[in-house]
Amino acid sequence: MTFLRKVLRNHRSFPTDESVMKVIFLAINNLSKKWTMPIRNWKSALNRFVIEFEGRFSL
Repeated sequence: MTFLRKVLRNHRSFPTDESVMKVIFLAINNLSKKWTMPIRNWKSALNRFVIEFEGRFSL
């Protein structure tokens, strides 16, 4: 979460709530491109998502 703090600190003010969400979305999107580590316990999390959100996943 320190990367979000850094991104939000560099932008002093936001005109709307939507602009804050856009900056956060873009920061996470840029960070995800650099992500190389596998997600721990992803298989069990995915199984839980399939149960919780039945009909929304196609495996």
